[in-house]
Amino acid sequence: MNSSTPKIINFTITTDTAAAQAAGSLTSASSSSPSATSPTTTSRYENQKRRDWNTFGQYLRNHRPPLSLARCSGAHVLEFLRYLDQFGKTKVHTPICPFYGHPNPPAPCPCPLRQAWGSLDALIGRLRAAYEENGGKPEANPFGARAVRLYLREVRDSQAKARGISYEKKKRKKPPPSATDGSSSMPPPSQC
Repeated sequence: MNSSTPKIINFTITTDTAAAQAAGSLTSASSSSPSATSPTTTSRYENQKRRDWNTFGQYLRNHRPPLSLARCSGAHVLEFLRYLDQFGKTKVHTPICPFYGHPNPPAPCPCPLRQAWGSLDALIGRLRAAYEENGGKPEANPFGARAVRLYLREVRDSQAKARGISYEKKKRKKPPPSATDGSSSMPPPSQC
C-alpha cells in the first residue's frame, strides 16, 4: 500500500507544482501591474460571434468557386442560411401536413427540420457586427442587405403560420401612476 501512495503523491505534487508555478507567475504579473489583476474574459456573445464568423469564413472557402469576403453579397448570405437549414432542430410543418398551424402536434410527422427564425435572426445580427469589426464597410455589409432582411421576414412569417406561433410585437403597458407623482400627491384645489 505504501508503494502506491508515493505515485499518487508524486502525481499530486507534479500537478500542484505546475499549478503553483502558473499561480506564481500570475501573482508576480498582477503585483507588477494593477490592470492585470482581473483576467480578461470574453462574453458568451463575443465567443459566439467569433465562432459564427469563423463558420462563415469556412463556408466561403469551401464555396465553389471559393469566394473572398470582398466579393460576398446578400445572395451568398442567403445561400449560407439555406445551407444551415440542414442542421436545424425546429419542426416546420408543410401546408399539406395535418398538424400545420398547431404548436404542439399530438403525433410525429415527416415534416422537415429547419433553423428557427430566432436563431437565424440572432446569427445575422452577430455576423453583421463581426463584418464591420473585421474591416468591412457598413454600407457594403452583405448581412444587412435588403434581400437578407426580406428572407428573414419570410422565414418568420412562414414558421409562425406552420407552427401556430404568433410573432406579433407586444404592446408595452403604461406604468400605473405612482404615489410619488407630483400631480397625484397634491390635494385638489379648493373652490372659492
